[in-house]
Amino acid sequence: MAKRNNPETPTVSIAKLSETIHSIRGERVMLDADLAELYGVETKVLLQAVKRNLERFPPDFMFQLTKQEFNDLRSQIVTSRWGGRRYPPYAFSEHGVAMLSSVLRSPQAIAVNIEIVRAFVRMRKLSFASEELARNIDELDRRVSKHDKAIAEIIEAIRQLMAPPPPGLSRPIGFAPWTDD
Repeated sequence: MAKRNNPETPTVSIAKLSETIHSIRGERVMLDADLAELYGVETKVLLQAVKRNLERFPPDFMFQLTKQEFNDLRSQIVTSRWGGRRYPPYAFSEHGVAMLSSVLRSPQAIAVNIEIVRAFVRMRKLSFASEELARNIDELDRRVSKHDKAIAEIIEAIRQLMAPPPPGLSRPIGFAPWTDD
């Protein structure tokens, strides 16, 4: 199947997408205002489309941030893009973003949605890779600590061999007759 390229549908950079993906409640999510900007619609229009199709967005697809979560997020992002909102934003998980493609059907929304899903997949792969790297580092640390103990024991044995014998305990050199003590 040939890949279709539409010159009118903009491509979204991974860097820009990565900036808009946040970790909230232990999930990677995107906020309604960021999604609306990417899709080229107003936040109000995006939320109206979602509310018309609310049965498609269970709590694990979309949830509204608490005021505390919103304040914490705003303090993490120094410049507020959300202006004077009267209510906390909605957050969409990877599945919620995928479901948005069935609600918003413009060519730009479809193209952006594909890029967003790809960004989520890349981030998941990076997360798995970093978890594996952390496991490998822990295993290496365990191995090295075992080696450190063994090396310390070897060094101590070498020091004992190198130390001169205490005075008075040396035997005369040469053959001496056997004595029963």
